[in-house]
Amino acid sequence: MKLVVVSAGLSVPSSTRLLGDRLAAAVGRQTPADVQVVELRDLAVEIAHNFTNGFPGRNLSAALDAVTEADGLVVVTPVFSASYSGLFKSFFDVLDKDALAGTPVLIAATGGTARHSLVLEHALRPLFAYLRAVVVPTGVYAASEDWGAEGLDGRIERAAQELAALMTGLGAGAADRKSEPDLVPFEQQLAALRPAG
Repeated sequence: MKLVVVSAGLSVPSSTRLLGDRLAAAVGRQTPADVQVVELRDLAVEIAHNFTNGFPGRNLSAALDAVTEADGLVVVTPVFSASYSGLFKSFFDVLDKDALAGTPVLIAATGGTARHSLVLEHALRPLFAYLRAVVVPTGVYAASEDWGAEGLDGRIERAAQELAALMTGLGAGAADRKSEPDLVPFEQQLAALRPAG
């Protein structure tokens, strides 16, 4: 399995990259995967040139190929002005519009405050739905106060399990159904309440 992490973090070190790495490691605990990281910060100039001349440079071309050939994607962006970063959007703008059709994608974002957490639902999920990717049900948002706090690890593990299930063909629903208890049909429950005799 080939897992590609697309990180739009700009700083070094980057909390966005850290979240991407933790998600990739969690997927790796679910299913064996070769992980490749695409740092968009390193491709910013080539992305801009692609808009003006219509051709990707060597490094951007390699990144686009990696994303197109991936069995699963983890995409992580910092929040700028209540949405994904312009660099993040620009990368997916230069990607062929059919390149992600059917590809499982785990969406994630980082921000300074929890008030931006809906960016996953109003910005990232629609973008990847438009690209016809299969977005896992659980997105992961990490505000500054989430690092080291209770809850983030559980969200990372749940999202990674869902992505791994899609990558291996189980589907998130099948993975969830495995953990559900056996259901007793209503007629059987009703019959058990009737008096004997």
